[in-house]
Amino acid sequence: MSSLSSLSSLSSARPDAPVRPLPTHSTAGRPLRLALCLSPLLIAAIWGLTNQSLLYEGVTRLTHAEPVWLLAGGGLTCLTWVVAACMRQGAVPDRLPPGLLLASQFAAGAANHALPAGLGAHAVTVRFLRTRGVPLERATASIALYSVAKSGAKTVVLIVFLLSSSAWRRLGELVPDGMVLIPVAAVVTLAGVAMAVVRPLRRPLTTMVRTALVDARTVHARPSRVLALWGGATAMPLVQASVLACTGEALGLGLSWGNVILAYLAAGTAGGAVPVPGGVAVDAALVFTLAAFGSPLAVATATVIGYRVLTDWVPLLPGALVLSAMIRAKAL
Repeated sequence: MSSLSSLSSLSSARPDAPVRPLPTHSTAGRPLRLALCLSPLLIAAIWGLTNQSLLYEGVTRLTHAEPVWLLAGGGLTCLTWVVAACMRQGAVPDRLPPGLLLASQFAAGAANHALPAGLGAHAVTVRFLRTRGVPLERATASIALYSVAKSGAKTVVLIVFLLSSSAWRRLGELVPDGMVLIPVAAVVTLAGVAMAVVRPLRRPLTTMVRTALVDARTVHARPSRVLALWGGATAMPLVQASVLACTGEALGLGLSWGNVILAYLAAGTAGGAVPVPGGVAVDAALVFTLAAFGSPLAVATATVIGYRVLTDWVPLLPGALVLSAMIRAKAL
């Protein structure tokens, strides 16, 4: 009776008190989390099954390559993730943990095989920034600043190499016909008109541009951020092209480093306009560019395959495992 009276007195003391539901251990989100964790591994498995011939040919040719140059290319490949992490840090005013930031860029390489035009890496980076407390608008604005710095610095490096090398004349054979550029121009124009007219598209774009300008001023007021962003953006194409040059040295490509770097920059600019996952368009343009510079087509093809082995295929499974681990640890 005493317990009943105490309960009635509590209920009468606060009749309007909200009733708190009992804590329950919901398992509704577990299948989704499991799918997110396993999806990178599934993508890696599907990619390997659908590219068995290329994988076999690349590995076969690399077994006869110079191992010292391949090790040098592998070391430069690791350096690309460090440079990418520096650029990501330079694009945001917030201080990011260096270890997790580097791990996220390593994991972002695996996501790039699923989405074109670097969207996989950008999605992983946005998710990482969100887990570090960066608002969505500022995280998206950092992607825009990162992309502008990357393309701008790469263009400057390409112009410098064009002005300092006489091999640029051979690139005239690879310039596409003007009729090929008409569909690309039409798509870009339609996208611009849609973003300017359609309000659901215009509003987030305007917010992102405004936030990007504010963050750009903040970032460029800090010399360390400027060095990380623009220094990394300038170093990135040179480091990636050096990986290709090391692979060419290992396979006997027969071109100078300057020509290989110029070929990489030109092919990346031309093939990057085609949004194909995995850089297939860039690889095709790179093979023909190396051949135009005087390399045998078979050796150029083997060099590009070896380059992809070092930069994409070898890190694919470890990157997928890191991506899954970061998702499980809720770092992404």
